[in-house]
Amino acid sequence: MLLAMANSYAQPVLRTPDLAEAWRTAARLLEVADTSELEVDFDARVRSAEDLEPLMSLLPHADWWADGPGPGSSARGDSPMEHLPVRLSSWGMGPDMAGPLLAAVGASPAAIRWDFSGWPEAPDIGLGTGGTRGAYVTVCVNARDLDLTEPATDHTVFVHVKQVEAERAPWLAAQVGLRVIGELVMAPL
Repeated sequence: MLLAMANSYAQPVLRTPDLAEAWRTAARLLEVADTSELEVDFDARVRSAEDLEPLMSLLPHADWWADGPGPGSSARGDSPMEHLPVRLSSWGMGPDMAGPLLAAVGASPAAIRWDFSGWPEAPDIGLGTGGTRGAYVTVCVNARDLDLTEPATDHTVFVHVKQVEAERAPWLAAQVGLRVIGELVMAPL
């Protein structure tokens, strides 16, 4: 299991209404990365039973907590259906979970983050190989931000880097034929 406990910084590189395009972009970015260790984390803000059921069938042991008034949570042994809306999270999953999770999200704002071993050397901008801290790609589904507080009808792909290596984000975007499209922001972990 990867243990990158420091904050990363993220910058958006693509915003699209086409979830398949967002998925393909994440895959192209992962081809640039050192994925010798690769895992997936998932986070969603689920408002309806229709969206919660398929996610809970994929993640029956996910952590969740009420995303509104009330103390409901998985830690208390409560039923998430009785505490909608809920925030649902699961960490350290195999990369094979990403596709099914993307398919199951429905209309809920959600984020799938790939954690891996590091970014490659970028000698043309003076950067060596990047380690696990700051080495992520995130697809925010139905959301414009990493906190999932800005619902949207499109999807945003972010690259994560160390703050001191902020110039790596535009370099990474260029490696897959894109450019950064927003500000570098601190990413929740």
